[in-house]
Amino acid sequence: MEKIDKQMDEFMIFCQSKNLARKTMSSYEQAIKLFARYLEDVKFITDASKINDKMFREYIVSIQERGKYTVASVEDSRKTNHPENRKDLGKKVSVSTINNYTRDIKVFYSYLLEQGTIKNNPLRNIKSIKHDRKPKEFIEDDDIIRLLKYINCSKFHEYRDSIIIQALLDTGMRIGECLNLESSDIDMVNRSIFLRSEITKGNKHRYVYFSPELQKELRRWLQYKDRYVETTYIFPNLKGKQLMIGAFELALRQYGERISIKIHPHQLRNNFAKRFLMAGGNIYALSKILGHASVVTTEQAYLDLTDDDIRKNYQGFSPLSNLKKKK
Repeated sequence: MEKIDKQMDEFMIFCQSKNLARKTMSSYEQAIKLFARYLEDVKFITDASKINDKMFREYIVSIQERGKYTVASVEDSRKTNHPENRKDLGKKVSVSTINNYTRDIKVFYSYLLEQGTIKNNPLRNIKSIKHDRKPKEFIEDDDIIRLLKYINCSKFHEYRDSIIIQALLDTGMRIGECLNLESSDIDMVNRSIFLRSEITKGNKHRYVYFSPELQKELRRWLQYKDRYVETTYIFPNLKGKQLMIGAFELALRQYGERISIKIHPHQLRNNFAKRFLMAGGNIYALSKILGHASVVTTEQAYLDLTDDDIRKNYQGFSPLSNLKKKK
């Protein structure tokens, strides 16, 4: 039988042929490499077809016991990544992370089964670990207003970041999608943004939409940006190059520190989704806007409304109240 590293390489070529997103392929490769390292070091196995479900369950237990960043698929990577400098080194690996590893490795074994490399899938009965999901953090209106107020729009980069924040909140885009936008992607007349397949997570194009308020802000920003930078990107750096996700994440965190709140780009997407639902938006429409492969994904991710949310939402949909309004 072929060695697991060659089996993995063939799997990754298969993933490339399906035009999977780089982030997805990176997740698969990391999970498989870590599992391969465990099999070789602990079980002395170098062939993916030689494992059983008991071995995999033992691997899960080892993850739970070892702590974060205590194992690397390639030992030399420690010299450049310096895990010893991380504040969360050795802390418990989250259930979500373990479930992600499980999901990715199961995809690999499903591939091996389809290719005839294995006759039976040893992971067919492996289930994700059940856990209570924390409700997504919601940014209140007052905090968003204060955040935007404390951004200095007389500076190019802060003005740009202010518009990015408003765009994420108004459209539900992912930050990576937003920073890849070019002038030709925006339709000001119909207030829509075309997200090209090559910049979306699922490699499928879709449209998102924006309000008249953001339309005004975008027009002003584009006029300002074009005075100083020649580029097709909507949100470039001062050199006209694409703004990197890490750079924006750092800036957003620093803006949050100005008003003593913790904030991350994905929170803005979460806030869009919750506000959309609270305003009476259809979850099927929301799923399309967010670019989820299934409405089930949307339900699992965003249907964590609190009792107070439901109470407020109900007031606008009370059948009796609406009947009386018609009198």
